[in-house]
Amino acid sequence: MTFGGLLGRAAAVLAIAAALALAMFLYARGWAPSRDQYPAQGVTISADDGAVDWGTLAAQGTDFAYIRAAQGSDMRDAAFAANWRGARAAGMRYGAMLDYSLCRLASEQATRFMTTVPRDNAALPPAIRLTFDPACPARPGRDLVLSELNTLINLVEGHAGKPVLLNVTEAFDKVYDVGSGINRTLWLDGNFFPPDYATRPWVMWTATDMRHIDGVDGPVRWDVVAP
Repeated sequence: MTFGGLLGRAAAVLAIAAALALAMFLYARGWAPSRDQYPAQGVTISADDGAVDWGTLAAQGTDFAYIRAAQGSDMRDAAFAANWRGARAAGMRYGAMLDYSLCRLASEQATRFMTTVPRDNAALPPAIRLTFDPACPARPGRDLVLSELNTLINLVEGHAGKPVLLNVTEAFDKVYDVGSGINRTLWLDGNFFPPDYATRPWVMWTATDMRHIDGVDGPVRWDVVAP
């Protein structure tokens, strides 16, 4: 084969690979688990997602939304109040989420949550997201972390009047094994494949953080409830 022929074949292979990669990317953008298997599906929303058209989001089959209220004790999500009102007005089920920080006291984080989220009997149980924040290098021992989490949980549950969900990432669970240390409902993460990293079964699963859906500009975390 001539040099020109080799170049032509290489170009064709690259073109096919690029087409396949594009097809996979487009498939991933629109993918969600089957409604037959997971009838209840929803989204996690924060100020990072920009302005949300809640009516359009609801019309796309979004059953519920977890809305970030605060990060640690320092930051109240700037879009929380608007998103809370929007989800409720759209007839969607809604709940509040706190992004936990290992660099702040549990009591301070609970105060931020309680002064941000109104008491609302119609709201879903509150969620606490447990993940490593690159801005927080602290890695306390497991006993201290579980003690702080129990303090936080008790305060948040006292405010909400409902048991919390613990949204635990795989990296966080690997270090602290939250599932065996705190008896609360688990919400786990895992793109495209159901997660199995915790010591107890999950009740909610973030099935993808790549989904694009009308009503939100950009990818969202798409969540499903175990049947």
